[in-house]
Amino acid sequence: MLELLAYLRANGFKTFIVSGGGIEFMRPRVEKTYGIPPEQVVGSSGAVKFQAGANGKPELAKPAKMEFMDDGPGKPVGINRFIGRRPIFAFGNSDGDADGRCLRCGEQTRE
Repeated sequence: MLELLAYLRANGFKTFIVSGGGIEFMRPRVEKTYGIPPEQVVGSSGAVKFQAGANGKPELAKPAKMEFMDDGPGKPVGINRFIGRRPIFAFGNSDGDADGRCLRCGEQTRE
């Protein structure tokens, strides 16, 4: 995977990770692991609300509510909403990737 990402970047492609995992879990980890900055990560997210805290200072609160599920049919929606361009190349390794018409990797056996 790292070699593919490096090859794509070396040839002028901007790479993204679109995952069904939580965005707040993914963003801090993918830059170090895959070299993809946080703003190029799309994932599932809970609602966030801006409010005044108990001490009057502004804060972000996280009510127990899903805002966006980036899995299955949500993946193409997430790509459209957060990236705004149709992918030139997309691939995946989970059942949730099939709705994005992604190529399936890692499941074929070599003959």
